[in-house]
Amino acid sequence: QVQLVESGGGLVQAGGSLRLSCAASGCTFGSCGMGWFRQAPGKEREFVAGISRNGRRASYGDSVKGRFTISRDGAANTVSLQMNNLKPEDTAVYYCAADQTRTTDYVPGVEEYDYWGQGTRVAVSS
Repeated sequence: QVQLVESGGGLVQAGGSLRLSCAASGCTFGSCGMGWFRQAPGKEREFVAGISRNGRRASYGDSVKGRFTISRDGAANTVSLQMNNLKPEDTAVYYCAADQTRTTDYVPGVEEYDYWGQGTRVAVSS
């Protein structure tokens, strides 16, 4: 059973930074392809970033390119999202997600994630 535990959300001033972390356990092949999504009230879930099992490949949503960085942090089952130059429109609940795949160099597609964390709230003030 895959379990995802997120941390690092909070309140930050526009232009500031936050770092979110997600620890995964129970991945069948020792690690999962992982990603981040976010959802603001009344809006569709939005893809933020994804990373392959081996950390060699990553993808980003257009709205965060150049500002956010997803990375593997030491252990293959831990991933971080470094968020810089935050904007009020980044305010949302951020969810860690995971996909089980044998392919170590593959970034899961947006519709392929099967497991979800509980979410961590990010609020960016003007």
